[in-house]
Amino acid sequence: RLTLPGRIVEDGREKASYNTDEGTFTIQLPKEVPGQYFEGLDMLTSLLAPKKSRSAKPLVEEMAASAELSDENEEEFDWEMEQIPFEESTPALQHPYGFGNLRSGVFQRLQDELSDVIDIKDPEQTPAEERRRKRLAAEAAKFEPDHYLADFFEDEAIKHLLKYKPWWIDAHKKMTALQGESLQEHDSPPFVVFSEEEREQMRNFTNKSYLLDKRSRQHIYLGLIDILLAYCYEIRVNEGDKNVESSWNIRKLSATLCWLESFSSIHDVLVSFGRRVLCYPLYRHFELVTRAFSDTVKILQLGKAAVLKCLLDIHKIFMESDPAYILNDLFITDYCIWIQKVKSKKLAALCESLQKTTLSKSHMGLELEELEAAAVLVQEEEKALKAAGTVSKQQLLCSESETSDSEESSSTSSSETEGSDSDEQESSTSEDGEINPFQGMLQEERTAPLIDCNGLRQGTNTPAVEVSDGKSKVPLQSTTPPGKLVEELEMQIRSAMRLSEQPEGLATAGCISQEQEENPDRFAEDAAGKGNFLEVSPKPNPLLFLCSTNEDED
Repeated sequence: RLTLPGRIVEDGREKASYNTDEGTFTIQLPKEVPGQYFEGLDMLTSLLAPKKSRSAKPLVEEMAASAELSDENEEEFDWEMEQIPFEESTPALQHPYGFGNLRSGVFQRLQDELSDVIDIKDPEQTPAEERRRKRLAAEAAKFEPDHYLADFFEDEAIKHLLKYKPWWIDAHKKMTALQGESLQEHDSPPFVVFSEEEREQMRNFTNKSYLLDKRSRQHIYLGLIDILLAYCYEIRVNEGDKNVESSWNIRKLSATLCWLESFSSIHDVLVSFGRRVLCYPLYRHFELVTRAFSDTVKILQLGKAAVLKCLLDIHKIFMESDPAYILNDLFITDYCIWIQKVKSKKLAALCESLQKTTLSKSHMGLELEELEAAAVLVQEEEKALKAAGTVSKQQLLCSESETSDSEESSSTSSSETEGSDSDEQESSTSEDGEINPFQGMLQEERTAPLIDCNGLRQGTNTPAVEVSDGKSKVPLQSTTPPGKLVEELEMQIRSAMRLSEQPEGLATAGCISQEQEENPDRFAEDAAGKGNFLEVSPKPNPLLFLCSTNEDED
């Protein structure tokens, strides 16, 4: 049985056909007023006639039984224990919840599934004000500044999610492109189409009416916004793909589902959703809150067909998740039935009020702006420290380079000094490469140490510097002062001259061979027998000439 939104007539123009392959009937019925717009023909649940209880029993029934009959009935049963039928006891103070606050006592029978579905421990005995107070305390304890700041600064994944376009974005663009047609005239635009699975869902619902007062209707509308916000977040962060966390995301971000919250204003709904986004899911960024807000506005502007499509998707997600199906019985199924009968003007007014509501970070009550400012200051300090470390490192490198440069310059100056010395030496050389004998002897006198007849420096075993072939070798500098050297030379020359004047003296003038030193006795005998004496060579002694030259210079 169908209940159509307009009147039809039966005047012979009606037609019917049956498709055997598909098993479907096609029935054409003329309208009483041709061209009249039948609103909500795609809302199949609302077209179904509500089921009425049918019973042949009289409404009022007089029940009287004789004592004998009751006694006979009792004798027929062998009672082993007293059997009392279950009667649900109603506590003295029981606070309702669910769609329109029409349910109570549900969680008393589902204590095992309670903690997996909602966060509140004892909803039956907890009034709405205490639920809200506990929810705010739990959110404040759950908020993690590090997680929020990490998503705030490292937002590459967030930017990618913000670029995703769900199905309602294109549908909204098509709707706004239509000219001269309003949302009230076409409640269900042609670009919002239900799939066969969604039609089957609507046919399986039981059509029923809800007796709601004004306050309950307000709670229902605000709860609808809260559920749609959570659904928009879930679709965006998973880019339209469902996963095992989809059910958790929707119910955790909606305080209506998770805390059985009853809101009193649209602003409270937005603040609650924003706080829960920043506390619970994987991506905790304020831009996701504002984007879910704008998505919900677009869905409401598309009309109740788009809203119903979202609710049917939520219903399917909860049905595939155990034990989230309990939320379908408490909220979603009733929302799917109720939204099909809502007037489009009511939904448009709700959307307009939602658009006028503003939401900022300061409304969250989590000191987000202070956290961001402090984090920015810390980053600037770190950058300054890194810059200072870089500058100090550069200065260190510069100082090292300057030190190496100074060392190179000192080595260069020393080499230049040596070069100048060598130049002075080269100046004493004639053009044909010969050494000036006077200057060469002066140089040797200045630098050469005392030399014995074996060509060794006195007191050392190092060979003396030789002058041969007219070329000079650079002598080693003597550590003996020049004045002392002259005195020693004079003493050695005088002793040599005295020895030359005594022909019978043994050869002690400093020209004793090594063999004589090793065999002094043999040489003494030879000298006594043969009368051979060592004499000073009659050739002029260059040392004597050197000494006289040195005295002339002095």
